[in-house]
Amino acid sequence: MEQSSYECNCKPEDFLSHTNKVYPSVATDKARKYMELPHICNLVSYGTNIVATGQAGLLPEIERFLHNISDIEICFETPMLYALNRILEKEDAKICFMAEYFLPDIDQVFGFDCGCTCTYELKILEAAELANLYTPEWKNALCAERKHLDRLAVGAFHKGRLVGLAGCSADCDTMWQIGVDVLPDYRRKGIASALTNQLARETFERGYIPFYCAAWSNVKSVKNAIRSGFRPGWVEATAKGNDFIHKMAEKRG
Repeated sequence: MEQSSYECNCKPEDFLSHTNKVYPSVATDKARKYMELPHICNLVSYGTNIVATGQAGLLPEIERFLHNISDIEICFETPMLYALNRILEKEDAKICFMAEYFLPDIDQVFGFDCGCTCTYELKILEAAELANLYTPEWKNALCAERKHLDRLAVGAFHKGRLVGLAGCSADCDTMWQIGVDVLPDYRRKGIASALTNQLARETFERGYIPFYCAAWSNVKSVKNAIRSGFRPGWVEATAKGNDFIHKMAEKRG
């Protein structure tokens, strides 16, 4: 919540309020390194309320929009998001990203026995050992655009071949984000959860808090988070300009 408070220009306790909150978005060097601030509009919920941040000109309408929402989850469903998009039209923007973030359950993370789920060799890889791994098959574990933030990884090896990789990025001052990839022929063998869990433990050993992000529609990734000892922490819906959205759609299409 402290990390989200930097990014929402609010106080950590605002996420525990029983009323929705709205704040102007401002740039800060404490935000996650990949986050572009100020936001056009961003909605964050830890389950008790919704904290919205955005451009000053949109805030009165966003506040009225949130005032009419009785149940938090409704705000993150498409009927209400369509209504929010009508407000965002004034800034030539729409909701672009919708994600669920997971935080470690300490008992589950440290109670996990990877030997029961994965029979492959696991090896810790320091940052200096990652240079040759920025290839498409490891695009979720490592980020080629922000190599300097990739601090640590755990690889799964079969007869000397790397078949799975989990990496963590120093996206915040206190929190490192975990991503994972497994080669297609080695999936459904317990590798992803073993890698994710081992990397979470290693992250704690280095004095940082691991976190994990998945799109709501990525059922496989959500299941991996839960198997690895993570539990749902918060959700976000983020608006981007239409030009950004169109370019992203063309790239992915």
